[in-house]
Amino acid sequence: MRHATLRTATALVAVGALALTGCGGDSGSRNDEGGGGTDSAPTVRLPKLNGQTLQVTAVWTGPERENFTKVLDEFEKRTGAKIDFVPSGDDMAGFIGSKVAGGGAPDVAMLQQVGVLQEFAKKGWLKPLGPAAEKELGKNFSKGWQELGSYNGKRYGVYFKASNKSLVWYNTQAFENAGVSEPKDWKGFLKTARTLADSGVEPVSVGGADGWTLTDWFENIYLSQAGPEKYDQLAKHEIKWTDPSVKQALTTLGSLFGAKGLLAGGNSGALQTAFPQSVTQTFKDEPQAAMVSSADFAAANIGQTKAKIGTDAKVFPFPAVGKESPVVTGGDVAVALKDNKASQALLTFLASPDAARIWAGQGGFVSANKKLDPAVYPNAVFREIGKALVAAGDDFRFDMSDQAPASFGGKPGQGEWKALQDFLKNPKDVAGTQAQLEKDAAKSFGN
Repeated sequence: MRHATLRTATALVAVGALALTGCGGDSGSRNDEGGGGTDSAPTVRLPKLNGQTLQVTAVWTGPERENFTKVLDEFEKRTGAKIDFVPSGDDMAGFIGSKVAGGGAPDVAMLQQVGVLQEFAKKGWLKPLGPAAEKELGKNFSKGWQELGSYNGKRYGVYFKASNKSLVWYNTQAFENAGVSEPKDWKGFLKTARTLADSGVEPVSVGGADGWTLTDWFENIYLSQAGPEKYDQLAKHEIKWTDPSVKQALTTLGSLFGAKGLLAGGNSGALQTAFPQSVTQTFKDEPQAAMVSSADFAAANIGQTKAKIGTDAKVFPFPAVGKESPVVTGGDVAVALKDNKASQALLTFLASPDAARIWAGQGGFVSANKKLDPAVYPNAVFREIGKALVAAGDDFRFDMSDQAPASFGGKPGQGEWKALQDFLKNPKDVAGTQAQLEKDAAKSFGN
């Protein structure tokens, strides 16, 4: 994609995100401005599956699992099938691999990495979309999202849940107390963080116990600083992790991670903080941080506190490190590991606006489905993010680590997750981090 496409997507998402800051409404309930439910007329016909049981796996826990269960409940109601939900844990690739080896693969899995989808398809574990599912996908999603779920020209996946990973959520009271406003660039971000620290609140919450959060930090900085062409090259390992552009991005990230007093709990505390806690500790009654960089799905975790999105909790675009703020997206793709009528029916349902409408109405969810009515989102925050995502069409950059083989970009305790956790522990070791990243990437990519 050309640089202009990044600029288009940046403008769309940034405008949406900036519009959010004055909007009210709770992320988990309806308000006067909107908030949909499940009472709209069905847009897709599903077969009767009485007596059939479908096993579905996903990484989701807590509020996300609860909201996904509502989607599955509707599928059960409309088809008569019974769904057995099995949580996979963070290592989805390892979980599925063990199940396939044991002859007990789930019927449908919600994968988080493009690289994992490609690996599974290459191994012959995935079943292509059937005619009904492929028709629904083609009708409701842009070509870019369709291709992300494909391998060697065949459609395998439905990107049911998308996300904007280039956001920073902040505690409005902490900002007001410190007399600071939303920063626009990296220099302003560090200055804001220092002022917040001087006011008596630790500025930045980092969920370093979950290595994927650190890849998001790196990717946002790298995309903004190095640009989309370099981003694409690094994502495919066409350039090495020892490239000067990586050194520059890690050095920039180190200006935050290596600064005294800017991380909630310090570096050791950040390494022991899981993602959900990194969000909730920013918005609880006595906050332990003023802001947290996270995707739109952080709203589900904010919903576990008393903070209200649009008033107590607001959001701004990830600060520009280069000329422009980055736009990094992620998503969860539904794939079938068993070729049966029930699996294909669920994929068809997940490709429809009917399924997206259910979770969208609960909050903490964004869909790339073009046919989803934005009015179903529970507040203006998510309506703007959702509309911007659809309006961007194919003009976005997908999460870099999610594009990599799972052994490098998607497994706890190894590859990129581990290397960046080690970097968080010692932000001065830029060269050592680059060398380790390149060693791990070369092994995983086979080049």
